[in-house]
Amino acid sequence: MPNRLYFTESDAANELIASDPMALLVGFALDQQVTVQQAFAGPLTLRERLGAFDAATLAKADLEPVFREKPAIHRYPGSMAKRVHDLAVHVEDRYAGDAARVWTDAADSTELRANLAALPGFGEMKVKSMGAVLAKRYGVKAAKPLVPPHPTLGDVDSPQALVDYQAAKREHKAEWKKMKSRE
Repeated sequence: MPNRLYFTESDAANELIASDPMALLVGFALDQQVTVQQAFAGPLTLRERLGAFDAATLAKADLEPVFREKPAIHRYPGSMAKRVHDLAVHVEDRYAGDAARVWTDAADSTELRANLAALPGFGEMKVKSMGAVLAKRYGVKAAKPLVPPHPTLGDVDSPQALVDYQAAKREHKAEWKKMKSRE
């Protein structure tokens, strides 16, 4: 397990998402229509505002006011509060509150893909990116077949690597849009 992931500019946030599987999942859930840095800083902000950070706390809390408190945790505080709540309820119900079981309970890559895809807010892109992080940063063997050929957060191992990843992601999106416009 890494002692930090370099997804934000905050050492405390980077340490939290590396050491707490629920924080990592919440960061991925929030990684939509905001910067990577803002998404993955969200778990630390939630912990600071709630006084605790675990699936049970998130599942029981009324998260919308917590998300809306200034500065807002996400660009879409209402929908993201619901998504994080639903994610926490899923982890509570399916994994007894132990978010790491999403990957430790998976016997193989097929089961891991299914576990990740069942998480609220996790589509194919997040499944692949989460798989890349699990394979490259945590050494989860079942995650290796999920790693896509393009750059992902799994490639980020330093602050500079985050900058490089974001530039490569912009380039990848531009190429994808160009291909789609030709169809």
